[in-house]
Amino acid sequence: MLKKKDTSGTRSAKHRVMKGDRVKVIRGNFRDAEGTVLRVLPGADRLVVEGVNMRKRHERPTQDNPEGGIITFEAPIHISNVMLLDPAGGEASRTRLRVEADGTKERISTKSGNPIPKP
Repeated sequence: MLKKKDTSGTRSAKHRVMKGDRVKVIRGNFRDAEGTVLRVLPGADRLVVEGVNMRKRHERPTQDNPEGGIITFEAPIHISNVMLLDPAGGEASRTRLRVEADGTKERISTKSGNPIPKP
């Protein structure tokens, strides 16, 4: 039987989205929705965006949750379906990295050329 490859520590080079960033969904059922990134799952190339891809789960009553019921939560979406929002204009923009003389990396919006600060 084949084992699944552990991808929890891997990260592709294109991941420039971090927790706390403002993003816009560009594809899928929630197209044009904007929100803040709550969690990044780099091994799965997915992220959780606030208020996007809402799902419902039915839970039985337990000691922790004596009432049980229906719980609504955000499900992860693929990272290729979102774009970072440019802080200057508020529009979705591609990003690139600029390496400073001292070796630090900075995310740059390709639309405006302005740096995108880390959250």
